[in-house]
Amino acid sequence: MKGGGKGAGVRRVGVLAKTGLASTALPGNRAVGERKEGDEPIRNGISSPSLRHWTLEAGPSKGTRATLVMRGATAAANWRLKKMISRKVVLGIASTVGLLLPLAGVSAAEGEHPLRAGIIGLDTSHVVAFTKLLNDPAATGDLADVRVVAAFPGGSPDIPASRDRVAGFTEQVRGMGVEIVDSIDALLERVDVVLLESVDGRPHLEQVRPVLAAGKPVFIDKPVAGSLADAVEIFLLAEVHGAPCFSSSSLRYSPGTQAVRDDKALGKITGCDAYSPCSLEPHHPDLFWYGIHGVETLFTIMGPGCKTVTRVQTDNTELVVGTWRDGRVGTFRGLRSKGATYGATVFGTAGVRQAGKYEGYQPLVLEIVRFFKTGRSPVSAEETLEIYAFMEAADESKRTGDRPVSIESVLDKARAAVGR
Repeated sequence: MKGGGKGAGVRRVGVLAKTGLASTALPGNRAVGERKEGDEPIRNGISSPSLRHWTLEAGPSKGTRATLVMRGATAAANWRLKKMISRKVVLGIASTVGLLLPLAGVSAAEGEHPLRAGIIGLDTSHVVAFTKLLNDPAATGDLADVRVVAAFPGGSPDIPASRDRVAGFTEQVRGMGVEIVDSIDALLERVDVVLLESVDGRPHLEQVRPVLAAGKPVFIDKPVAGSLADAVEIFLLAEVHGAPCFSSSSLRYSPGTQAVRDDKALGKITGCDAYSPCSLEPHHPDLFWYGIHGVETLFTIMGPGCKTVTRVQTDNTELVVGTWRDGRVGTFRGLRSKGATYGATVFGTAGVRQAGKYEGYQPLVLEIVRFFKTGRSPVSAEETLEIYAFMEAADESKRTGDRPVSIESVLDKARAAVGR
């Protein structure tokens, strides 16, 4: 794009030659640019469907706030990413856009309104708990930077846990000042970031498609999807659209789990026996519905790298044994008896520790808010997909008479299904 105005106050903003972004400065140090179809992705993986038009504004003096405003091509997805940087940096460094685009996160600058969050799916108690934390007038720190403003109820008529609870949770959320809308498109017009909370994982892929196409950061509650193939496709779409995507069980961020994982006195972690309630839901793979909590605990402590999975099932118990590539062994015990709870025994080269009890949703919500603000998921897509492959491999082991099943084999099958 050729230069615009002339004369005093007209300054050219640095452009990354390989980004496909062109710019022209206007009076008042305001630069505008346009991105055309076929341009290369800019740094941090934002591709042309996610970023077509941008505006960069910088004030006249050092330390002035710079604003990058982007309009998405497929929805009214506007981000205002603000960073206190010098005028020299804004006007003189070629990587300006990269500096202002931290993985497409959305920043709530000091003194400005909180980020507007929308919820998809009001059929889980999580939506009430999360909204109470985020919409608390007394919230401080990161929790004060996001507010739930709109929600789409959704619901699955063939799952009683959804069908019988969606109306009640909808009214509770409405009572906290949240607007209830009748479509996901209507939701996206009102929000900056999204919490996909539908208790049923099966509709997640279709529900998240427009969110990812709009480039909005999205947290997907457990289970991330109703099948491993759908989970693979979700993260593929997130990559294609350059949309930040994060999924986790709240058990990952239980203080006791985090503490034992990082306990230097334990030495190198050599194994873990994690356990949690594990009720079954017939429309989902066995461990996706509730066993995910204990499996997420297992991977939080062991890390990724599981190679094979073997499963044994009885009426009241699941026992899934994972063998890691480095020879370590981790197990998940799913409990269906009365009084089932959460926890883990962690084995290290210098001792054995208990991971501690579950302590609520706030630690996870804090991670979600930080993710929304930075666009950086604290858990990689690869690790999340390995967790769901572990659970799918457990089902395959059950189907084949408790034989070992490789993680890679079930991932290959899921990728092939997506490819079709």
